[in-house]
Amino acid sequence: MTRIRTMCPMNCHPTLCGMLVDVEDGRLIGVAGDPDNPDSRGFLCVRGQASREIVGNAARLLHPLVRARRDGAWQPATWDHALDLIAARLRSAGAETVGVWAGHGVFANNYGTRVASQLLRRFANLWGCQWWNPTMICWGLGGFGLGLTGVLEVNTKEDLGAHAALILLWGANLASQPNTARHLAAARRRGARVVTLDVRETEAAAQADEVVLVRPGSDAALALALMHVIVAERLWDREFVAGHTLGFDALRAHVASHPPAWAAPITGVPAERIVALARQYATTRPAMIVLGGSSMHKGANGWTAGRAVGCLPALTGNVGIPGGGLGPRHGAAVHGQGLTGIAAEERRGPGPWIPNQMPRITEAMRDGRLRAMLLFGTDMLSSFADAGRVAEGLARQDLVVAYDLFLNDTARRFADVVLPATAWLEEIGCKSTNTHLYLMPQALEAPGQTRPIAWVLRELARRLDVADFFPWAHDTDALDAILDHPATGHATVAALAAEGGLRALRVSHVAHPDLTFPTPSGRIEFYSERAKELGLPPLPVHEPPADSPYPLSLRQGRTLTHFHGFYDHGRALPTLAKVDPEPALWISPADAAHRGIADGGPIRIVNERGAMAARAHVTARIPAGTVWMRDGWSGLNDLTAGEAVIPDAAVDVFGFSGGQAQFEARVQVEAAT
Repeated sequence: MTRIRTMCPMNCHPTLCGMLVDVEDGRLIGVAGDPDNPDSRGFLCVRGQASREIVGNAARLLHPLVRARRDGAWQPATWDHALDLIAARLRSAGAETVGVWAGHGVFANNYGTRVASQLLRRFANLWGCQWWNPTMICWGLGGFGLGLTGVLEVNTKEDLGAHAALILLWGANLASQPNTARHLAAARRRGARVVTLDVRETEAAAQADEVVLVRPGSDAALALALMHVIVAERLWDREFVAGHTLGFDALRAHVASHPPAWAAPITGVPAERIVALARQYATTRPAMIVLGGSSMHKGANGWTAGRAVGCLPALTGNVGIPGGGLGPRHGAAVHGQGLTGIAAEERRGPGPWIPNQMPRITEAMRDGRLRAMLLFGTDMLSSFADAGRVAEGLARQDLVVAYDLFLNDTARRFADVVLPATAWLEEIGCKSTNTHLYLMPQALEAPGQTRPIAWVLRELARRLDVADFFPWAHDTDALDAILDHPATGHATVAALAAEGGLRALRVSHVAHPDLTFPTPSGRIEFYSERAKELGLPPLPVHEPPADSPYPLSLRQGRTLTHFHGFYDHGRALPTLAKVDPEPALWISPADAAHRGIADGGPIRIVNERGAMAARAHVTARIPAGTVWMRDGWSGLNDLTAGEAVIPDAAVDVFGFSGGQAQFEARVQVEAAT
C-alpha cells in the first residue's frame, strides 16, 4: 500500500485541508486528514471524508454522451465524435455567440492556483468567445464593496489565533471555513472575546461569547450605527484617520443621522446592544472582523455591507497591525500573495463582450446573443439567480455542453453533449491557501474515457484552429508558468515534489502592512469619488428593501455536509446524501405556529417567481421573519431575484467580477399535504 499526500477536493477556501490517500494495486483504499499539513493539522470534515465515494461511484460519468433531443436518451460516443460535433456547432454559431462558464467543479485540483480558470480564459481570449469571471456567483459582490473602501487584503487565520483580542464573526460561518475554528479556539484560550453576527445561530455560535441576530440585508445599517457611536463618543483613532483615510468629515456628518435608535428597528438589534458593541469594538485593540463570504452578500444590499463594515477597522486604527483589520474570508488574498498570468489578456481584441454581470448573461441567452454554452464543472441552475429565466435561456441555445464528474440538473435538462471529467486523484494539480502552496500528485489512473480539462481544451482548440493555445510541452509546464512568481519563491512542480509537496508562501500575515490601499487616493476612502463616478453613493449607505407582499425573508448558505455544486450537490455521494437527504427550511417557532407548520412537516415555499417543496425545520435558532435553507437545492433559485445590483461599468473595477444578481427572495411558507 502506498500513502500519498494531497489535498481535499472540496475547495472550502480559505479552508483547504490536507489529505492522506492510501492506494493499493491502483485502487483507492481510504482517505484521512494529514496531521503534517500546516493549514489543517489533520482535520478533515465529513465532506472530505465523503470524497472517497467519488472514485468507483456507479453514477460517475466515464464516457462522452450525446443525444439528438433534450428529451431523448443519452448515447455513448467517442471523444472524436463528441468534439467534432461540438466544434462544428461552435463554428456554425460564431465565436462571439459562444459562452464559456466555469464553476468550482473544475477547480477541485487547482483552487488558489487557478490553472483551469486561466486556461479557459486563454481559450476564450485567443478564439474570441465570451468568458465570465466565476467570482460573480461567490464573494465578488462583497469584495466590490470592500474595494471601494480600500480594504481588500486580509490577515491570516494564524494571525487571528495569535494576536486578536476581539473577533467579530460578521456573517462568517465556520461550516465554510472550519480550519479557522482551531485558531478561534486558540484566541479564546488567550482571553480573546468572540462575537457572532448573523441572520441565524450558525455553527460559529458555539464558539462565541455573544450572538447578535441581524435581519437580512441590514448589515450596513448596523455598521453605520456602530460608526455613529464611535464618532459621537469620540472613540475613533485620530492619528490613523488623519494619516491614512479620506473623507472623515463627510462620514462624521453622514453617520450623525444614523444613531442606534434609527438602526434598531431596521436590524432587529436593540439600541443599547448596538452601543455596547460599538464601545467594545472601539476600545479593544487589536480587534478583527471576519466577514462572511458569498452567503452574506446575496441580497439587494450585498455590496453595501462590505462597503460599510470595511470602514470600521479604519475608523478605529485596526489596519496594518497584527490581530486587527479583516480576517480570512472566501476568495481573499493576503499581502504579497500572487501568481503569474497565462490567460493572454493582451490578445483579446474589441468585441461585443457581454459584461461580467449575471443578469446580462441570462438576458443574452434569452435574446439570441448567445447561441452555445460550454459549461465546465457547474450546475448553472443552482448557481444563477432567477433560475426560471436561466432555464428559458438555456432552452433557446443551439448547443449546451457539460463537462463534469456527475450529471446535475442543468446537464439533465439542457445538455446536448456531456464530457466526462477526471477527479482530483486522477491528474496532477496544485492548490494554494493564503499561506502555503501544495502539490497534488496523480495517485490513480483516470477511469474509462475521462480526460482532464487541459486535454479537452487542447483538442477543442486544435479543431477550431486556435493557434498558440497550449505552447507548453507538458501539462506541468503550464502550472510552472503560473507558479513563476515571487510569492511562491518561483516554485515548480519538480521543486515542490522534492520538498515533500508543500512550500510556505512569501507573504505577510498582516493585511496592508505598508498602509497603502487600492484606491485612487492610496488611502482608505470613507468618501469614494470613484463610487460617485460609477453612479453609486460616495458614502456607505443602507438601502431599505423594496416593499413586498411576502412576509418572510429567505436566505441561503453553507452547511458542513455541502459546499458548492460539487457531485450533484452531494447527492451522488452516499454519505452526504444520507446526512442531508432533502431540502429543509429553518423557520422560527412563532412563524411555524402562525402557519400551522410542524417540525419535519411538508411545506411549500412560494413567491411571485415560483414555488418549492421542502420540509420544515422549526428552530429557535432563527428569529421570526427570517427563513433559511442550505443552498444548491433544485428549485431554490427559482425563488431568487435576478436583477443587477451594481452598474455594468462597475463590475470589473477591481480585476474580479462583482456582477452578482440580487438573489433577494421574499416568500410565504405554507403547510403542504
